[in-house]
Amino acid sequence: MPQSTSAGRDRGLLLATATVVVFSGVWLGAGLVHVWSHPWVGWLLLPVTAVLAGCTCWSVSRNSELDAGTRRFWWHLTLACGLFALGIVANTFDAVGGPAPSQQVGPVTLVLYLAVLGTVLWALLRLPSWQRSRSDWIRFGADAGIVLLTVGTLIWHFSLRDHERWVAQTGTAGPMLAITVVAGLSMATFVKVAFAGAGRLDRRAVYILAIGSAVSSALGSLSPFLIDRPYLSTSILAVPVAAFSIHLAAVSQQRAGNRQPLPRRSRQKISLVPYLAIAVTDILLLTSDISDPVQVRAMEVIAVALTAFVVVRQVIALRDNQRLLGTVDGQLNQLREYQVQLTHQATHDSLTGAGNRALFEQYTCGLLADGETFFVALLDLDDFKAVNDRLGHRVGDQLIQETSRRLSAVLGGNGLLTRLGGDEFAVVVQAADDVPALLEQLVVAVGQPAELDGATLRSGVSIGVTASRPDDDPAELLRRADVAMYAAKGTGGNGWQWFDPAMDIAADDSARLAADLRTALRDDQFFLLFQPIVSLPTGAATGVEALLRWQHPERGLVPPDVFIPVAERIGVINELGSWVFARACRQSADWAARYGDTAPMRISVNVSARQLADPHFVDAVTATLRETGADTRHLLIEVTETAVLNAGIAIEQLHRLKALGLRIALDDFGTGHSSLSLLLTCPVDVLKVDKSFVSGETAGRAADIIVKNIIGFTRDFGIAAVAEGVETAEQAEHLHRVGYRLAQGYHFGRPMAAEAFENRYLDKPAEVLSY
Repeated sequence: MPQSTSAGRDRGLLLATATVVVFSGVWLGAGLVHVWSHPWVGWLLLPVTAVLAGCTCWSVSRNSELDAGTRRFWWHLTLACGLFALGIVANTFDAVGGPAPSQQVGPVTLVLYLAVLGTVLWALLRLPSWQRSRSDWIRFGADAGIVLLTVGTLIWHFSLRDHERWVAQTGTAGPMLAITVVAGLSMATFVKVAFAGAGRLDRRAVYILAIGSAVSSALGSLSPFLIDRPYLSTSILAVPVAAFSIHLAAVSQQRAGNRQPLPRRSRQKISLVPYLAIAVTDILLLTSDISDPVQVRAMEVIAVALTAFVVVRQVIALRDNQRLLGTVDGQLNQLREYQVQLTHQATHDSLTGAGNRALFEQYTCGLLADGETFFVALLDLDDFKAVNDRLGHRVGDQLIQETSRRLSAVLGGNGLLTRLGGDEFAVVVQAADDVPALLEQLVVAVGQPAELDGATLRSGVSIGVTASRPDDDPAELLRRADVAMYAAKGTGGNGWQWFDPAMDIAADDSARLAADLRTALRDDQFFLLFQPIVSLPTGAATGVEALLRWQHPERGLVPPDVFIPVAERIGVINELGSWVFARACRQSADWAARYGDTAPMRISVNVSARQLADPHFVDAVTATLRETGADTRHLLIEVTETAVLNAGIAIEQLHRLKALGLRIALDDFGTGHSSLSLLLTCPVDVLKVDKSFVSGETAGRAADIIVKNIIGFTRDFGIAAVAEGVETAEQAEHLHRVGYRLAQGYHFGRPMAAEAFENRYLDKPAEVLSY
């Protein structure tokens, strides 16, 4: 059947039931002033209301859109309506079936009405309930007791206390029982929907049933007032009202369909029921007939019982409130703890536990606002990227954590340590502290060896420091410290520098130089020079070292010690190194093709630590050798001992280069931390003794001893030795006398172009010493 047709039919049946209710009300009202000669007319249509309500309930129970529990409930109400119709017929025969109208209720009628009430109550109890705590059940019991006692008192006071007269008129106490049960059912319905829940049943339908039950009960309780009118009965109105409420509830459910009921509100409101109950009972007590001691005593007992219920309920409420307050206090404490944790997380570094940039800004802003003089030192680990590239980020993180612990230990409580990001830390100290001594302690502490994940690391640190000024802000303090820190790196690192205003000029110049450096290779501004490596004592060229030079279009010739650190800092050193190696390979192949056996035995090419840290470096070298056709026997790779100091990937790369046929030279030997140990792990073919042991201010007796000892153990290791920095003939003669056969320096030749080298050395065949 279409939904519109079904809805129209439901409205028509409901209108018919409502018409019967109106007719019954008018009939009962008119009977109060007029004696009906045919009282059966008032009973004639009452069974029809129950049948109509039953038809609508049956229609709802067959609605496939509803869940099984809801359909079962309406099927039970269909059954209840059938019993209700039979009860009405029996009640009609009791009232008008005898020789004279009567208000007597027979046992059959009473049993049928009680069956109706039992069926409805059973249907309600089978509906799903909400979950409730023990305190909820105790409070519910108190509320139910209050309601039952109050309603029972009202029914007793206004109706049942005259039961002797009622029984004398009707001949039975059945109506009193029916009224009491109907009242109990209405309260049970209210309790079910308000406290225990009603599953997916339409809430409005349940409210309609509860209200209809209560109104029907109230109308039934008025029967004692009609004792002197045996042709009338309040059932004439109570019955159709009950049927109409069932009918209206079924229509509401039909319209609601399978709509999900609104969620139960968890917020508890203040209940006025206990206080209203006491007020009603107190009024009844005050208006009771004091001449009737039984009535007074009954009202007193009822008042005491209600007071007891209210006290129990209040005690439960107070206990629940106390528990709730305890929960709220606990949650507030947790909230405060969370706030502390969030504040700590917002101002501290998660890796090291030190403060972060936010805390640095907050702390320095406070000091600046107070007008105090303080110092900011910016610390950056030297060659930290190489550690990450060689050993991985996990070891890098461990190094940062260890550095943070060491810095904290040195500072103690005399300053603020913050990590700004990466391997960069900031320290804030007060003016009263001995800043230079503190900075020296920081440098020494960070430089101590660290055992991390099976590797021994020795990390230097560069520090820039500046003093605060009245018009400073955190960003300006960090900028000046950063400029000073890069100045410290420019001097070789592992030290500290005060900020000087002249550094700003140098920093600007360095920034411009870095910008120019990024385009210099593309614009072909680089070229190679070659410095001879000669045999002693003849001075014949046995090899050359390829040296990179930059011809800047505006600055002119830029020294390598100026642009190489900048190239490493901005990350273009790998690209430059690849370019140098490719040019050296082409030059070696060209000389071998043109000069044959008189070509230089070796061309040395410098490789930086960053190149060795690149996992793809050896693959790039292999591709360049294949592209240029250079003979690996004529090529020598020079690395500084600091580039391979911390083994790992650098040593692996050198072994792979050695496997290609390239020879390996260790440059600046003797200036690092662990040169001798490198001879055991690094595949070294040539040692280049640093010029500081040969010439210059540091050369002396101690240096001479070192030079002699180096040539001694190189023979034992089968390693060639090249003395760098030879500037005079006396130095060359001395080196030859103590055992050196290879040397390099200005005495033999400055770095020169390829053509100049060819003209000076390659056109004159000479005895050449292999190395």
